[in-house]
Amino acid sequence: MATEILLSKTAGGTLAPADQQAVDYVSKLKLGQPVKATIVRPRNIQFHKKYFALLQVAFDAWEPPAKQYKGEVVQKNFKQFRRDIVILSGHYETAYTLKGEVRLTPKSISFANMDEDEFEALYSATINVVLSRILTNYTREDLDNVVDQVLAFG
Repeated sequence: MATEILLSKTAGGTLAPADQQAVDYVSKLKLGQPVKATIVRPRNIQFHKKYFALLQVAFDAWEPPAKQYKGEVVQKNFKQFRRDIVILSGHYETAYTLKGEVRLTPKSISFANMDEDEFEALYSATINVVLSRILTNYTREDLDNVVDQVLAFG
């Protein structure tokens, strides 16, 4: 039976129970009893909020060309923008459509589907996409400052 517990790294470099549930579980183990562990760093909700602040800054600055489709003006759409940024950041899956075309689908960034390490890689790649395609006159420091300001008012 699998049990999920939280561990944290100690000053000595070992892993120790990080909460009461983990203490209770570990206390039931026999001395020297091996256990198998899959290590996943839980996602940081504040970092998740920072990612969405970054996307909002980029979306607000992005000006797509004025186009019409079947007589209607095409509007900016944050959900589609977010999907496109994730794809451009290299976090996508490929599949064939019924037309025989390759379609790119963004990978899920949900807490259940992406650990902290993957999310950090996505954040870094997203910064690169935003600076190279949208906020081309910004430095990384400029962008970080604007995102921090958005978070302060959020």
